[in-house]
Amino acid sequence: MKINEKNLSAYSTSTSPVDKEGWLCKRGELNKGYQKRWFVLKGNLFFYFDRKSDKEPLGVVILEGCSIELAENDDQFSFKIIFHGPNNRSYILGADSQESMEQWMKSLACASYDYMKFMVADLQRQLKELEESPVRVTLQVPNTQTSQKKESSGQSSPQPPPRGRNNPFNKPINSHQSPQRKDIVSFRKTFKELHNQLGRPILRDRNEWRFGLMKQELNTQEPLITL
Repeated sequence: MKINEKNLSAYSTSTSPVDKEGWLCKRGELNKGYQKRWFVLKGNLFFYFDRKSDKEPLGVVILEGCSIELAENDDQFSFKIIFHGPNNRSYILGADSQESMEQWMKSLACASYDYMKFMVADLQRQLKELEESPVRVTLQVPNTQTSQKKESSGQSSPQPPPRGRNNPFNKPINSHQSPQRKDIVSFRKTFKELHNQLGRPILRDRNEWRFGLMKQELNTQEPLITL
């Protein structure tokens, strides 16, 4: 694939997936002051624009053969992209918060092709170890003499539990449930039956109470005719 300035410019603003984007302050190479730039990370290509709506980037940093480190002796939440080797430039960038700085540093550190190649090699190594390590399954072979003795003594050999798919929410009533729970589950009566069952003793007690009051009033009244 042939890559030139035109292809990079078109790729920077294309609809291809963006790994991370946002505002950062970039320190100039000649002018040591910070300038706000819009950064877009796509794979191992780190584009920066003057404005977010620009169609062409001001530059691009290819994140290969570099390391991401914290910047020293700086007031901002700054970090730097260091390219190893003679006559290589380091880029110093500043974020607006500690959290933003950490997120940018993690994204840039994982963007290089070398990092992806290392991750793939590590995953292949783990897969190879899993394939080479045999899964040891110990099977318990029943003793024929012991099973025959149990059958002769009247003890049956243990049977495996029945297989099936049961709804865990449909739990049957067992001996571990409390008596109160059993009563609630097995109690199935209509409202009319409950009304008749509970209302009759209440009505009987009420009639007895009213009859007692009437009898007491009759005993306390003075007779109409005295002999």
